[in-house]
Amino acid sequence: MIFTGTIKGLRTSQLEDIGCQIILGNTYHLALRPTSELIDELGGLHKFMNWPRWLLTDSGGFQMVSLLHLADITEQGVTFQSPVDGKPMLLTPEESIQIQPHGFPLLLQNRIGADIIMALDDVVKTTITGPRIEEAMYRTLRWIDRCIAAHERPHDQNLFGIVQGGLDPVLRDICVKGLVDRKLPGYAIGGLAGGEDKDSFWRVVAQCTAALPVDKLRYVMGVGYPLDIVVCSALGADMYDCVYPTRTARFGTALVPEVFILDFAWVLKLKHQAMADDTQPIDPTCECMVCKNYSRAYIHCLVTKDAMGSQLLSYHNLFYMLKLSRDLHSSIVNGQFPEYAFVHLRNFAFIFSWVVLYMISNVFSLCCLPFGLVHITCHFFCLTRFVCNFLQKMFPKGDVPQWVCNAMEVAGIDITSCCSPFPLSLIDPQARTVKFSRKNSIKMVNAKDQ
Repeated sequence: MIFTGTIKGLRTSQLEDIGCQIILGNTYHLALRPTSELIDELGGLHKFMNWPRWLLTDSGGFQMVSLLHLADITEQGVTFQSPVDGKPMLLTPEESIQIQPHGFPLLLQNRIGADIIMALDDVVKTTITGPRIEEAMYRTLRWIDRCIAAHERPHDQNLFGIVQGGLDPVLRDICVKGLVDRKLPGYAIGGLAGGEDKDSFWRVVAQCTAALPVDKLRYVMGVGYPLDIVVCSALGADMYDCVYPTRTARFGTALVPEVFILDFAWVLKLKHQAMADDTQPIDPTCECMVCKNYSRAYIHCLVTKDAMGSQLLSYHNLFYMLKLSRDLHSSIVNGQFPEYAFVHLRNFAFIFSWVVLYMISNVFSLCCLPFGLVHITCHFFCLTRFVCNFLQKMFPKGDVPQWVCNAMEVAGIDITSCCSPFPLSLIDPQARTVKFSRKNSIKMVNAKDQ
C-alpha cells in the first residue's frame, strides 16, 4: 500500500479545485514508501502523484531524529535503523540532495524535483542545553556547504538553509551570518516549537528575522497555531508549516470564522452531541462543497461512524484557509488590508496568502507564506490593524499573554491604537486587566494590584 502523494481521502484534483499551489513532501517517509527507485522510474513525484504545481521537500533529518530513538548523528551524517526491516541506514548531506550509488536509496531531493528543497541540518531540541547545541549549529553550517556542493540543479531548485543554535542568541547570530554569507534563495528558522517557553520562542524568531534578508523568504518551521502565526508574521516571518488544519479535521473539528456555539473559538466540534440534530451547514458563510451540501448533523453522524467525515472536514478546512489566504493577499496587493482586517479578520486567527500542504506519510499539514514579500511595504500599518482585531477576538477579557505583548512591542506594533481593542466592559475585574505603558505596549496586571 502506498502512503504518499495524498491527503487522506482527498485527490490532487480536489486540491487544485480549491486553489492549492504547493505541496511539501516529507523526504523520509517518501523514501520508505513507495521508495525512491519506484518514484524515479515513474517520472518523479510531480508525475507520480499527478501534481502539476509546486513541490517543496524537506531533508528528512528531523523525522529520523524525532521518530527514531536509535539515530546517531556524526560528522558524516545521520545513522539510523530502518523502521521497515531494521537494517542500518546512513543519510549524509550529499545524499539528502542527490542520489548516491551506495547506501540506502533515500528519495533525495534533486531526484524528487521539488521547487524548494531543504538542506540537511543537525536538529537538536531547544530544551537541551550545553555543548551539544553549539556542536549542532557549527555542524549545520558545515553540512550546508556539502549540500551546496552536491546540489545538481541550482537553476531550477531553491536550496534553503536552516538556522540552528537553540535558545542561545550568540549561536543563532553566528548561524544566521554564516547562512546569509552563502547567499541562499531562502532561509528557515529551525529548532523551535519543541517545548521551549513562548517568551524564548518569539525572541529567537525576532532575532533571526531581523538579521535575515528581507527580500528572501523566512520560514519558521513547525509553527502553525493562530497566535504563533500572528506574532511571527508581525516579527517578519513569511512561511510556516503545521499539521493543525488537517489533524484537527481528523479529530472531527471544523474551522469556522465565529464562535457559533459551545464557546469553542474558531472551531466547531462536530463530534459534540449538540451537533446531532443541527441542520445548519458547518459555516453558513462558506461556499465550499461541504457547506453547500451537508449539514452539521450529517457530518456529526459521519465523524462518529465513518471515515468520510474526516475527508469532508479536511476539504472544508483547506477550502476555508485557502479562501482566507486569497482574500488577504488581494487586500494587501490592492492596499485595502486595513479595511479588510476590520470587517473580516476580527473573526479569524490565521494569516495566510499561499498555502502549502505538508505531507508526512499519508498525513498532510499546512504551511503558509502569509504575505510573501508584499507585506514588507505595508507591514506596520496593515498588520497593526489585523493584530488589534485578532487579539480583541482571541482575548475578549483583555488577558493577553505577556510574551505576546513583549513581542508586539519589539515588532513595533501598537496594539493599543486600533479599534479600541480592549473595551473596559470586556475586562474581567476579578482576573486580569489591561494597562498601557508609555511605550504603548500592553502590560498585564492583576486587578487587585491596581
